[in-house]
Amino acid sequence: MSTKLPKELAGLLKKHPNLVHTEACTVSSHVQRQEDDWYINTIMIKGYDVPFIYKRRKPYASLKGAVVNVTYYPTTQMVADIPFETMKIVRLKRA
Repeated sequence: MSTKLPKELAGLLKKHPNLVHTEACTVSSHVQRQEDDWYINTIMIKGYDVPFIYKRRKPYASLKGAVVNVTYYPTTQMVADIPFETMKIVRLKRA
C-alpha cells in the first residue's frame, strides 16, 4: 500500500537524506517538562525503544494512545558521559 506524501514533505525528505518519516504510529507514552521558556515533550511510540523528543512554546494536550505521523532525525545525546540515542522530531501530525 503506497501513500502519496504531501509535496512539502516529499521535498524535505529529498533535501535532507537523514530525515525519516513514519506514518500511523501509536503513542504509548507522552510526558512534558518545562525548561526555561520551552516545554520539552517526550513521546514513546509502540514498536520503538527510543524516545522521540520535540519542543513547544506552550503545553500540549496528551498524545497518549493517539495515532500520529512523525518526521524526525536520529540523534545522540550525552547523559553523564553516556551516549543516549533519541529521535528529534521536526514534524508531528495526528493521523
